[in-house]
Amino acid sequence: MRYHNITHDDMLNGDGLRVVLWVAGCAHCCKECQNPITWDPNGGLEFDDAAKKEIFDQLEKDYISGITFSGGDPLHPANRVGVRNLMAEIKEKFPNKTIWMYTGDSWEHVLHYPAMQYVDVLVDGEFVVEKKDPKLLWKGSSNQRVIDVKKTLQKTDPTVPVLWCEDYDGRHLYQVTEKKTACDC
Repeated sequence: MRYHNITHDDMLNGDGLRVVLWVAGCAHCCKECQNPITWDPNGGLEFDDAAKKEIFDQLEKDYISGITFSGGDPLHPANRVGVRNLMAEIKEKFPNKTIWMYTGDSWEHVLHYPAMQYVDVLVDGEFVVEKKDPKLLWKGSSNQRVIDVKKTLQKTDPTVPVLWCEDYDGRHLYQVTEKKTACDC
């Protein structure tokens, strides 16, 4: 696994203050992507013990809510095993920290990936510049979904995600059904 950056005290890529690992490698190549430098799976730096220590040092801080995996795409074939192994170690050492992940893939395509057992919240879907909205929280375009992975995987039918949605009083969860495909807020 390779990476481009580790961001400290980030408040834009998930709930609370977070550490963000920006991995290298993305096959989606979204038009007007904010990080096209991360597309090349051979770019950036090799993820090593020093990078892991930097992340763990951040996660030791009480005010850090957790880690976010972004990039690039953490589920790119060059990243899947490394990301999954790092997530497993994080959940073992820091069970109260949350793990968020951004991927251009859809939930329906990745829900059975082994890494999903460690993810608390997944932001899925490619960035679509024509659906860009700066008022959106935690996502760049309106086609993307903020999915509560833990609640979704506990359901009888995990192919129907439990989504996070914003309303005027904050955020709440809602479940997509055949009759309800969007939030009413």
